[in-house]
Amino acid sequence: MTSASRPKILTVFGTRPEAIKLFPVVRALQAAGGMETVTCVTAQHRGLLDQVLAIAGLSPDIDLDLMEPGQSLDRLTARLLTGLGEVMDRVRPDRVVVQGDTATAMVGALAAYYRKIPVAHVEAGLRSGDIYQPWPEEVNRRIVAPIADLHFAPTDTAAAALARENVTAGVHVTGNTVIDALLWTRGRIAETPALAGELDPLATRFAGKRIVLVTTHRRENFGDGMAAIARGIARIAARDDVAVIFPMHPNPNVGAVMDEWLGTPDNVARIAPLDYPHFIRALELCDLALTDSGGVQEEAPALGKPVLVMRDTTERPEGVAAGTARLIGTDEDRIVSEVFTLLDDKAAYSAMARAHNPFGDGQASTRIARIIADDFGL
Repeated sequence: MTSASRPKILTVFGTRPEAIKLFPVVRALQAAGGMETVTCVTAQHRGLLDQVLAIAGLSPDIDLDLMEPGQSLDRLTARLLTGLGEVMDRVRPDRVVVQGDTATAMVGALAAYYRKIPVAHVEAGLRSGDIYQPWPEEVNRRIVAPIADLHFAPTDTAAAALARENVTAGVHVTGNTVIDALLWTRGRIAETPALAGELDPLATRFAGKRIVLVTTHRRENFGDGMAAIARGIARIAARDDVAVIFPMHPNPNVGAVMDEWLGTPDNVARIAPLDYPHFIRALELCDLALTDSGGVQEEAPALGKPVLVMRDTTERPEGVAAGTARLIGTDEDRIVSEVFTLLDDKAAYSAMARAHNPFGDGQASTRIARIIADDFGL
């Protein structure tokens, strides 16, 4: 980089969660001035990614379009490494920004390391302590940590996890950018309700019922775990006072099992994956979230919704400690019992719904952009 040129920031992402958590960062970098921002999407998730790009008004500069049906992790990793390497050779960035724990984030950091390009890691320091839960995300994020020189930890707990791995330099506690994205999108919906208007028929259909929002897609739950989840949902939906909104992940390991064990009861809406505004609307409509997702553990508490996490471990222990989330695993009876407790015990519900959200105040992206700009002396 010459003194006359502006530092060039390459932001790399490939999945819907990455796009949600990075579009506020890209906007903040652009608003900060003094830097050239370049975005590259790998399209690790094609359709779900495009939904977020559309609502954010973000048009990527480079689109590798690497998604293939049934693609193995080793093939995906190899294609990401060569594809992102070629992008970095062409763009010649002064810094690469990655987010979270996906294959795109891990390989983006590795490709940058091979070229001695500094890496900033958004949402650094999340740890479950089990390399197979979540799989492969836990190892992906651990690989990024020793490569990155700027670590944007969402919480003090995440920063402490990095410190236990002797990563202390360049660690900044910023809050989680997902709260920035949620609040921005919620504001857009308030201004333009039609952005989430396709859920109006469901809101009418399920008026007066207790709504459970379900999301499930984790690889470690495929097979017996997913079957138990399906049977649990069927039992929950058997109650006359309950309705289930279930945006279906496109992975066939989810759909085929739900076809077999859940079917399509009248008070279960198995619907296509929701774009981000509609997902936020679904969170606002529901009474509680039943999920194996990571992001929902952060988003739901921001709207005062209890979260039951169908996993045995979480890399977001802050929510459990704060009381906004509870780990319940994938045992069918436990899933049903925990949901019914929240539906029937007002005190138990209020304790979770009113708990403090530990994940941020909506200003994380501004802090991140300022730190990156400061690193260049801007």
